[in-house]
Amino acid sequence: MVRVLVIEDEVKLAQTLQKGLQENGYEVEVAYNAEAAALLVNDQIFSVIVSDVILPGDSGIDLLRKLRAQGNTTPVLLLTALGQIEDKEMGFVAGADDYLPKPFEFRELLFRVKALSRRITTSPQPVLDLLRYDLLELNLATKELFVSGNRITLTPREYGLMEYFLRHPERVISKKEIAERVWDIHFDTGTNVVEVYVNFLRKKIEKHLGKRVLHTQFGNGYMLRG
Repeated sequence: MVRVLVIEDEVKLAQTLQKGLQENGYEVEVAYNAEAAALLVNDQIFSVIVSDVILPGDSGIDLLRKLRAQGNTTPVLLLTALGQIEDKEMGFVAGADDYLPKPFEFRELLFRVKALSRRITTSPQPVLDLLRYDLLELNLATKELFVSGNRITLTPREYGLMEYFLRHPERVISKKEIAERVWDIHFDTGTNVVEVYVNFLRKKIEKHLGKRVLHTQFGNGYMLRG
């Protein structure tokens, strides 16, 4: 049974989401603020968290930062009426896995929840414990990245992107492929989330390498090349 935590202070919307998800076979818990949600997360295991950004008290992003700082890697889908690129970027930087602007159709939310839950239910076990390229080494068991021997801390989204590059070195990877294969989301040509995360990785790894390894192939995508 896939278990979903819905965090939404609008009671009617929260109940609608709970009913709709339950009718599609999900087990659902509801919290109306971040504090109640934190208690549920500490006490139970969830497959996906669906959280509004604007909540009474701590925001959904505040809660997300705390969860990621505690090492919680549960996929998180943020809901918000705020649609600016800067707002989305703030959520992704905090560790969000997907973002759905309000208002939305329930079918769209259901698609996103299914995509996020598949990461847990269908992810194959890695054949190798380590992925290496140049001076990059990714430990698949501990999810740790080492660059020239230096341990680099990655967010869940950064880790997924780095793993995909290391599994496909010296090949051009399009933004659409990254969005759909790495994060299980439809590629939105109006967002720069892929560029944002490529730049995050560059800043974290290339200062230890002293050279560029994540190359932009203008009009096509990106390539990991030493």
